[in-house]
Formats: sequence, C-alpha cells, structure tokens
Amino acid sequence: MTRTLGFDVGRLRPSRGALLWGGLLINTELILTFAYLLLADVTVTEWRYLVFPFVWLNVSAWALVRTDPDARSRRDRYVAAAIAVGYFALLTYVGGLISLGGHHALGWRVAWLPPGWGPALLYTGSAVELSLMPYKLVGYLTLAYLVYDTVLETAGSAVSGLLGLVSCVSCTWPVVASLAAGLAGSGTAVAAAASEWSYTLGTAAFVLTVALLRWRPSFGRWF
Repeated sequence: MTRTLGFDVGRLRPSRGALLWGGLLINTELILTFAYLLLADVTVTEWRYLVFPFVWLNVSAWALVRTDPDARSRRDRYVAAAIAVGYFALLTYVGGLISLGGHHALGWRVAWLPPGWGPALLYTGSAVELSLMPYKLVGYLTLAYLVYDTVLETAGSAVSGLLGLVSCVSCTWPVVASLAAGLAGSGTAVAAAASEWSYTLGTAAFVLTVALLRWRPSFGRWF
C-alpha cells in the first residue's frame, strides 16, 4: 500500500460502494431540505446554515464507518471509555446541548427546525435544560468515539506521550470555537463577529478535529 509522509494514501480513496452510499445520502438530504422549505414556507437568507448540519452528519458518518477500535486489554477499554464519556460531557455542556435549568419547567417538546437542526428534542426543567439538535448530538458522539479509539491506539505505545498531546490539542478545537463569543463579552464588536461566524468556525473546528483524530494514529509510523 502506498504511503506518503506517514499517511496511508489508500485510506483516502473511497470505494465504489462508499461513493454510491454517499451519493444516496446527499440526495436524501437535498430532498428533505427542499421538502422542508416548501412545507414550512420559510425564506432562507443564509443558505450556509442549511448546509452546516449536513457537513457534521456526513463527516460523522464517514468517520464512524472507517473507525474500528481495538482494545489490547479490558483495562485499556475502561480507561478509554471513561475519557471519552468525560469529553462528551464537556462538549455537550460547552456546546449548549445541556445547561442549567430555568425558572419555569416546561417539560418536553419538539422543535421542527430545518433538517439536521431538527427535529430537535427540547426539555426545560427546574434543574436542567436540554437542546438536542441532531447534528450536534451525532457530531459530539462521533468525536467522543474517535477519542475512545485514539486512547486505545496510543495505550502502551512508545510515542503515546506525543500522540496524546496531539490528540488533546485537536480535541480542544470544538471547545474553543464554542467559547469564542463568551470570552469576548456580549457587548463587544469581537463578540458580535464571533457570534456571526460561530457556526462557520464551529463547523471548521469539527471537521479539523475529526481529521486529526481519524488520521492521528498514522503519526506513530514516523518513529
């Protein structure tokens, strides 16, 4: 198999079956989007917001299909699972899927948002609030799964310290993107710009993180 700079070039070449499934997936997404726009009778001014969720979902599907974790021992599996769960919990909180409850307990409801954004499952309680948008939920689960695979891959390796640092840095990208507006303060021009571009930055950070976590184990072949 051809290798270039530590990467398996063959891993970048999709099979014919993958291309067919990918085409079917994209066609389905287009049909759902146009059907929603017709039935909901809404006007779209920023088409990129309709695309972002599908980028998350499609990249997640690709990463999940091509990732096959291999645990050397039960202990490694437990440690990796604990780290992945902790990382998922951090992402759900920073990403706004879970937050502290409000003054009014409204219970469960469904928000019929555009495909990918919705249908979103919402819950408002006195202790906790949930905003489970499909693209974020699937995306964060994917990142947690890749972290699980990363920890298993580096467990016991001679370069585990270096690879752990690389994966740790890449994992922080979604967190940094989610906090960008908050760090600047809601009344500043920087915060306004960060808020306007937050979905773009968040999507770019997600794709970059998936790429780093998916291909990171190949770095070990350099040593």
